[in-house]
Amino acid sequence: MTDLVSAFRALHLGREPGDPLVLPGPWDVPSARAFEDAGFPALATPSAGIAACLGHADGRTPAAEMFAAVARIARAVSVPVSADVEAGYGLEPDELVERLLEAGAVGCNLEDSADGVLTDPRRHADRLAQVRAAAGDRLFVNARVDTYIHGGREVTDLAAETVFRARLYAAAGADCVYPIMAPAEALPALAAAVPVPLNALGSPDGPAASRRLGELGAARITFGPQLQRRAAEAVRGLGDRLLGR
Repeated sequence: MTDLVSAFRALHLGREPGDPLVLPGPWDVPSARAFEDAGFPALATPSAGIAACLGHADGRTPAAEMFAAVARIARAVSVPVSADVEAGYGLEPDELVERLLEAGAVGCNLEDSADGVLTDPRRHADRLAQVRAAAGDRLFVNARVDTYIHGGREVTDLAAETVFRARLYAAAGADCVYPIMAPAEALPALAAAVPVPLNALGSPDGPAASRRLGELGAARITFGPQLQRRAAEAVRGLGDRLLGR
């Protein structure tokens, strides 16, 4: 397991501009195996995609079901698997770390909002520091910054607040920061301001879109639940064809 974590961490480092690490998000075992067979060196589960697969609304998956789904995926493939565990399900940092390790995850996403409200950044940084202390080098921690999706009413300068939070989380021990939904034009300043790799939300429309985000400063590209939703659309299309529509 230590070797997988080290390999996963190394994938984020020394990326050339225009060559970011692209991590597809499997929502079940067949999708994980398909992505591994396609040649991706690592995977990053999306909480919303898994929620849809399990029949839950986004953000409403019970912790036990989420960890069980991650464990099934991690067992099914030989590449590293990072897990989106939302805001941590209210678990204490040491328990959260142990649940992730038991599931076979090499890393996690932890977001700084709950129920659509931004968490106090210093309180969240303290939590990240506790997770880092409990995990040591056993987990790659990706700190999601939710200012661009939940900060509109209370944050007057989204770019400045995003940089502030990202730097705070990096100082607390995050290995990577993820300003989800940050506009493309904001990425160069973010990448320059933050001393750890930058994760950007990509579009599953081919390598050119990911390459462009890499040129703007992203070292890592993930897709949230977009791949699961595209797959669901494909299944609906198949159903229409079976019905002759």
